[in-house]
Amino acid sequence: MDKVYFGTNLKMYKNIQDTVSYLNELTELTKDLDRSKIELFVIPSYTSLPDAVKIENRSLVRLGAQNMGWEEQGQFTGEISPLMLNELGLDMVMIGHSERRHVFRETDQEENKKVLCAIQHHLDALLCIGETEEEKEYGLSDEVLRTQLIAGFHGITSAMAEQLLEGEPKIRVAYEPVWAIGVNGKPASVEYAEEKHRVIKACLVDLFGELGNRIPVLYGGSVNPQNAEPLIAQDSIDGLFVGRSAWNAGPFNTLIRSCLKRLSTEG
Repeated sequence: MDKVYFGTNLKMYKNIQDTVSYLNELTELTKDLDRSKIELFVIPSYTSLPDAVKIENRSLVRLGAQNMGWEEQGQFTGEISPLMLNELGLDMVMIGHSERRHVFRETDQEENKKVLCAIQHHLDALLCIGETEEEKEYGLSDEVLRTQLIAGFHGITSAMAEQLLEGEPKIRVAYEPVWAIGVNGKPASVEYAEEKHRVIKACLVDLFGELGNRIPVLYGGSVNPQNAEPLIAQDSIDGLFVGRSAWNAGPFNTLIRSCLKRLSTEG
């Protein structure tokens, strides 16, 4: 990949004022970084989005929603329509985060409908995938990841993929082992993360041919200042989807720069 991806999901943290302050500080700290070489994205809470899109340096950070309904309108109390996200001028939507899958019981088929809906409404789709600890212990990790990818991208034809992956890719993948995220998460080893990224990339090539190599695959799962550099240096890891280590702008900026320095040293 020519570009390195850094992003974070703010989950149910930060109110409107906190989110705007965070985004302003983050864009100011990183404004010197060449956006043709890196992509920076933040996924705030729904209530913060109308103010988040109005920040001064909006061109320096891509903004997304944490979830989305798969219909434009209808009797879906509590859901958010893709038209509403378009109205805000958002860039992307996260789909299939492990908390959506395992806390709110969303299925692979529902994630697929959301992916197709996002594409239809010109929103980049960030599909999150990952195995549980039990699935890992039973040796099912590779099968789980392949199933989530095949189901999640079902219905995307080769012609569609060619269009979606021309220029800036409109579909992305975030690999987040369920057992590695959250307060009690246990970080995956660098070797394990690279191994699973290879599985993911091979599956994407199976699905889309050589076009699959254009789909960025990010690692997320207790990324921190200690493991960020060795993770980003792996051949199959195109970026980092950072959790709590990114929720303060200063440390996130430091993490990004240390990763870029590592890449430039090894490149």
